Amino acid sequence: MEIIKPNKDQFKHISDFPYKENYIAFNETQMHYIDEGEGEIILALHGEPSWSYLYRKFIPILSSNYRFIAPDLIGFGKSDKIAGWKNYSFQLHYNSLTNFIEQLGLKDITLVVQDWGGLLGLSILGEKPELFKRVVIMNTFLPIGKPLSAFFKAWRTYAKFHPSLPVGRLLQKGTYSQLTKSVIKAYEAPFPSKQHKDGAKSFPQLVPSKPTDAGVKEMKRARKVLSEWEKPALVLFSDKDPIMSGLENFFYKLIPTSGDYAKITIKDAGHFLQEDKGEEIASYIDQFMKGELRIG
Repeated sequence: MEIIKPNKDQFKHISDFPYKENYIAFNETQMHYIDEGEGEIILALHGEPSWSYLYRKFIPILSSNYRFIAPDLIGFGKSDKIAGWKNYSFQLHYNSLTNFIEQLGLKDITLVVQDWGGLLGLSILGEKPELFKRVVIMNTFLPIGKPLSAFFKAWRTYAKFHPSLPVGRLLQKGTYSQLTKSVIKAYEAPFPSKQHKDGAKSFPQLVPSKPTDAGVKEMKRARKVLSEWEKPALVLFSDKDPIMSGLENFFYKLIPTSGDYAKITIKDAGHFLQEDKGEEIASYIDQFMKGELRIG
């Protein structure tokens, strides 16, 4: 496989993400991550087509009391990319994140997930629940191979055949607030040309649409483990996400301990709720970890 290194010059203009670059090896690739603060570990996983920049509003609030870690998935952010969208797979991302957790020796993790971060992160939690102390679930799902909606089929086709995915435009469509030009440019920074976008192009194709698809076994296991979860669980979905809003009820019904904590909807936020209401969500996570959102 041809490995494409990120163009560091593309990131020089970003003024609101002044965090040290860290890297860990996975096979032939280098995986970038931010690692700020000390204390209990928060592991935050991004989705499609974003990168760890999505969590920049969390860091000032949470790194003062916790160790906040956010990797860039292979093909995203400052991590290496692989040429050819067919070279990306569920297993590649799953294995790279498992390697990441093992190499850093992470345990007692508070897992924070959204979008594909949920499909992957919750699947890893399903395999190794002993590594996780709490979970925060935002705008994601655990598909097990049922037929896709017409909307998602259209998105999958669009991503597959578009000559060069307009990443900035996609981030704006998934965000309720109006993004500044500098923020859009920051989200576009990892993708200076179409050859850098194969990871983003691949993710819609990797969502299971039949029971035999890759990832179904792992997500079924995640559902089972979460259905018996006895540790803290916080569900935070937004109200302006045309894809995911309403799916919070799936997790409320699935996870026994989700009812032990305040039911919170993030108002006036889209699919990328971290971008719309990052500081608000970070404050809820802080309260959750301190036990202040527990009811009854």
